[in-house]
Amino acid sequence: MSKKISAENIKELRYKTGAGMSDCKNALEATGGKIDLAIENLRKKGLASADKKLTRIAAEGVIQSYIHTGSRIGVLVEINCETDFVARQKEFNKLAKNIAMQIAACQSVKYISIDQIPQNVIESEKNIEYQKNDISDKPDIIKDQIVKGRIEKRLKELSLLDQPFIKDVNVSIEELIKEHISLLGENIKIRRFERFILGDGVEKKLNNFSKEVSEMVHS
Repeated sequence: MSKKISAENIKELRYKTGAGMSDCKNALEATGGKIDLAIENLRKKGLASADKKLTRIAAEGVIQSYIHTGSRIGVLVEINCETDFVARQKEFNKLAKNIAMQIAACQSVKYISIDQIPQNVIESEKNIEYQKNDISDKPDIIKDQIVKGRIEKRLKELSLLDQPFIKDVNVSIEELIKEHISLLGENIKIRRFERFILGDGVEKKLNNFSKEVSEMVHS
């Protein structure tokens, strides 16, 4: 005897995946009313497409923090979703924590995505590459190809979304976010982040202890 699927379960699944009512009902019936299995069922069929949700407004969410062991590196990151309901979900908060850890681990990352990198930064990186000795004697057309490849690699190093996820290097941060969009049924965006490194930007004074003692004795 098949499990009776309630309207509440169908509504919950539709809310989490964005799939149609009939698709949600069929998925629940196929999985015995188990929400998690039904979500996976819909994902496999492509009915919970993340790409369709990427243009939806995301103004709710959380500001997550991460302090690395030793308290020398800290991160604040704002992750947005569409509703307060999803912002309270453990999966969303776990994602936010993982993103904060990723930022702490990737010191080269300075921007959320490649399209946010200012043109002057790109031009500066190009100038650096063109001046490197290992390509100085190459023909211009070869030089341009080498620099193009190196710049593409460099821009990915600066971009958070292009980083391999530290807990699963087979998945990029962009793919990780899309997985959660499908799972939670809402658009999810990394809005901004700030990395704090202890002593960063402070001119450290190196004291000559022997000189200090000598000056104190003879003063």
